[in-house]
Amino acid sequence: MSEVSIEYCVPCGFRERALDVERAILNGVEGELDRMSLVMGDHGVFRVDVEGETVYDKDEHDYDVDDIVRRVRDRL
Repeated sequence: MSEVSIEYCVPCGFRERALDVERAILNGVEGELDRMSLVMGDHGVFRVDVEGETVYDKDEHDYDVDDIVRRVRDRL
């Protein structure tokens, strides 16, 4: 079992995006997770980590929910 965290920029209004990604990940791999957390951040951050390793960072990848879920699944 694993832990996934989604860090998102509060001032940027990324909360809904974080909730959408959280929902999609839970729909796809909920049975493989011990913990899912939302982490409030700033400075434009939007990052998804699995066991502390970044699998998605908005500065490096286009935003695509299905791709993010695939990246999480590949790390589990």
